[in-house]
Parts: sequence; structure tokens; C-alpha cells
Amino acid sequence: MIASVRGTVLTVSGTVAVIEVGGVGLAVQITPQFGLALRAGHEASLHTALIVREDDLSLFGFETRAELEVFDLLRGVSGVGPKSALGVLATLSPDEIARAIAAEDDAPFRKVSGIGPKTAKLIAVSLQGKLLAPATASGSPARVAATSITQNVVTALVGLGWNERAAAAAVDEAAAEASDADRETVAALLRLALARLGPGVRS
Repeated sequence: MIASVRGTVLTVSGTVAVIEVGGVGLAVQITPQFGLALRAGHEASLHTALIVREDDLSLFGFETRAELEVFDLLRGVSGVGPKSALGVLATLSPDEIARAIAAEDDAPFRKVSGIGPKTAKLIAVSLQGKLLAPATASGSPARVAATSITQNVVTALVGLGWNERAAAAAVDEAAAEASDADRETVAALLRLALARLGPGVRS
């Protein structure tokens, strides 16, 4: 089992990143949001799951261990394969998934491409008691990490072509209005900041 990968990002295309580890380029399937946070030529660390099938070996990578754990739980639901599980995480954060499960609300899962009504209901029912949304009290690790997350998002935006001042302003605005869950990952906050920046002029 390959539990994690750390190396230089060679390429990122859509939902596949190629990470060089020990001279070997590993193709890792990722969410589109995580792909936006990865930069070619820079080092990246991913939590991974190796899916072994009779005629295929597929590596799936995630920014956080929480995403990997949710990915594994989702794959345990009847009718949810690794690509569908990745699709859920491309649409919903682990906290959003946990809140939907706690409320027995299958509506968020029905919005995921490839997840039908029956499977959405199965997810909401099957994962009951297996996911808990973390508390975000003042002084919690999530708040302590907030500064480094926003800095990473600004760095990613600069790498995508925006000037640092515009990037920082967009990230600050996005963080101020984001949910606690969205402030906890680079990918989610990056998505919100990009929505604010739009197709405007870059540096």
C-alpha cells in the first residue's frame, strides 16, 4: 500500500498530477480543486490510496488525511467506486459531508455527477455514526492553521498569474465569508478566491 507520496510536481492536467518520486513519475488522480493548488516544479505532499484491480493499479491523492479517510469510507458504500468517491470530494469538503451525514440529508450527494438518488441515500444512511464534523472553537488547530492556509492560497494564485496584492485581497475576502469547513483546506479556499477574481486581468 502506498499511503503517501512526496516529490516534485512534474505536470498537472485536469484531475491527474504526475509526481516524481525517486526518479519515477507517479500518475495520481486528484480533485480539480487540489490540482489548482499544485504547481509544476514545486514539491508536494499527498495522502494517497492505491486501488488494485485485476487489470489496473490506480493511485488517488488528497491534500489532507481527512479527505483520504472520507474517500475510504465512501468506497465502502455499495455502488460507490473510487472515481465516484473522488467526485464527491471534488464537490463537498469532509466537513460538508459529515454535516450531511449527521442530518441524514442526501440532497448534497445528489448534486454529484455520477451519484444517483438511490446511491445518495445509501451514502447518507451507510455512513451514519462514522463521521463527525470537528469543533472549531477558538484556539483549535483549525484556527491556528488558518494563516498558513491563506498564505498557501495566495502563493498558488500568484503561481497562476495574479499579482500578489490582488491575490491577497481576494483570499482575505473569501476567507471572511467562507464557512469554517472551506477555511480549513487550501483547495476549498482557493476555489472561492478564484471565483472572486474571475477572468480579470492578471499580472
